[in-house]
Amino acid sequence: MTETADRVKDALRAQRIETPSWAYGNSGTRFKVFTQPGVPRTPFEKIDDAAQVHAFTGVAPTVALHIPWDTVDDYRALADHAAERGVALGAINSNVFQDDDYKLGSVTNPDPRIRRKATDHLLDCVSIMDQTGSRDLKLWFSDGLNYPGQDNLARRQDRLAEALREVYDRLGDDQRMLVEYKLFEPAFYATDIPDWGTAFAHCVELGPKAQVVIDTGHHAPGTNIEFIVAFLLRQKRLGAFDFNSRFYADDDLMVGAADPFQLFRIMHEIVRADALGPEAGIAFMLDQCHNIEAKIPAIIRSVLNVQEATAKALLVDADALDAAQDSGDVLESNDVLMDAYNTDVRPLLAELRTDMGLDPDPVRAYRRSGYGDRISADRVGGDQAGWGA
Repeated sequence: MTETADRVKDALRAQRIETPSWAYGNSGTRFKVFTQPGVPRTPFEKIDDAAQVHAFTGVAPTVALHIPWDTVDDYRALADHAAERGVALGAINSNVFQDDDYKLGSVTNPDPRIRRKATDHLLDCVSIMDQTGSRDLKLWFSDGLNYPGQDNLARRQDRLAEALREVYDRLGDDQRMLVEYKLFEPAFYATDIPDWGTAFAHCVELGPKAQVVIDTGHHAPGTNIEFIVAFLLRQKRLGAFDFNSRFYADDDLMVGAADPFQLFRIMHEIVRADALGPEAGIAFMLDQCHNIEAKIPAIIRSVLNVQEATAKALLVDADALDAAQDSGDVLESNDVLMDAYNTDVRPLLAELRTDMGLDPDPVRAYRRSGYGDRISADRVGGDQAGWGA
């Protein structure tokens, strides 16, 4: 058992989970954005909060930026600020959905002027990557149609492919394009990248630097997400995750909140493919908006949820599972998986954190630190960060 625990702890110690800058800002529903005291007013303050998550978990050393939400005059200065706080800048997320011009789409818009504007924004994001040292450009498009006949479905795919190609060709040797998909919303009739198959097809057409992002909230109810994981891993096209949780649609709740068993099953496929470590190239990122809960504790909780699911996946007896599957023993195969899932890994994770010089209970340690009270008192005046509405 000691040997197994050491193996699991070694893998968890090397795990990396990226947090999103926008999760530290104000957010809400389509009807109202709810403000909280102490919310960051600048990208620099977002970095400060992200550094707290890393300080208490030890496995969240990077923070993703969203442009233009995180626009600054000097991105090298922002990267230097992150380094001073013990973290680094991660993926650059583009935004081609919050401009009136994009009402009928961005890169798929029938107006060539608007397509040019959207593509230029994506190219600007690559230039920001050059300054921050970021590896990944993450693309999500709200482009779609509300009514049959509104536009030509095939031509929109041609426009999409043309824009992706131009941006892909601009990438540096060590940079990647991560293509996200979403089943629906805001378009109601057709979405231009509605599923993993569409994203995958565009990535294959582009080349090896184009990879698929799986957002765990972007699927129809009942979708077998771990199958998608296994398929993309087999094709070497799984570039990243956006971890969150949902009850109905893209709720952006804390990962593992609605279905922790699903998160375990996803991480099991990652572990089975030996794709957990940073060398595998998969970016494990949170994509969440914390509307009613305190933001930093919620993000810490999300990191811990990913760690718990990963620890359980690492405890699966791979040899026993292979033997049961090869012999066609249905119940034994399921029992092996469930034995690992039903194991309480919290003591092991507490031991790991102690070994790493961290408090075994990161959430309570953060609350005791007084950081939340300090930023509530200090961040008075100015405009809080958030996505409006």
